[in-house]
Amino acid sequence: MPNQIPLRMDDIYVPAKRKKTLEAERVDALAHDILENGQTTPIRVREGKGRYVLLEGLHRLEAMRALGEERIVVYVTQARLH
Repeated sequence: MPNQIPLRMDDIYVPAKRKKTLEAERVDALAHDILENGQTTPIRVREGKGRYVLLEGLHRLEAMRALGEERIVVYVTQARLH
């Protein structure tokens, strides 16, 4: 099971390829849901080159940022080795 930890959002690197998939409407909807229910699903990151790299949860990350949060709960997972 991956480690679940709170992490500063500024410490999470979002790859440019992933940023292109951002939809403002989804961010707004998630922000409203988080206000009502809290963050129910952590985002997933991996450690890489001295930073955390976003794997899953861009819209949740941006919704929390829009709400003015500085930290987010993340799962730290291991990168796959092929």
